[in-house]
Amino acid sequence: MTRALREVGYLARRAWQLEVGVWASLWRFIFRRPRVPAGATAIAYHGPVFTILIVFIVLSAVEIPIIDLIVYPWPWVRIPFLALGIWGLTWMLGFLFGFLTRPHSVGPDGLRIRQGADLEVVVPWAAVEAIRMRTETAEARSPKLTEGRTPGAATLHVRVANETNLLIELDEPMTVRMPRGEVRVDTIRCRADDPRAFLDASRPHLVPA
Repeated sequence: MTRALREVGYLARRAWQLEVGVWASLWRFIFRRPRVPAGATAIAYHGPVFTILIVFIVLSAVEIPIIDLIVYPWPWVRIPFLALGIWGLTWMLGFLFGFLTRPHSVGPDGLRIRQGADLEVVVPWAAVEAIRMRTETAEARSPKLTEGRTPGAATLHVRVANETNLLIELDEPMTVRMPRGEVRVDTIRCRADDPRAFLDASRPHLVPA
């Protein structure tokens, strides 16, 4: 029972975090406040999912007046469906804007690896051993954490459309906050729309061996 309650608590917390992230992303997009530190280079990663999300947004927008027309004679049905449709459309826009306003960033303080409003991993330059272009395609629903290079550490996969194309190796394991708690990672795989631009922006900051 205790385990079930913990799971319910986790799901409720995750739902709240996602909702807050969606509205924060809407605010950042409207007021043109991308989450990029001063002096850092923004690296987009939304390319593979952009068209899909636009299609879903358009379908959601078209669906609202169609359903409203169908249930128009029954206000007690119409109003809840209208509210749900507007909320769903807003949520989809906020989800997309999470990718647009929270790109990866490469700056003087280090790397910020992101996945929309859901995940942000800050890696200082002193912790980075090497950055390489390495493409990896995974099966759908593959785990985000797999075995790392050192005992007790993991490899974190920040995938977009089940793909990563950058490999970041760390000098030693570091603690990363994930939705279910903190984990120790020694390798990070992520995706960038332009991995070479990511490498070029990183090169001046890498600590010599």
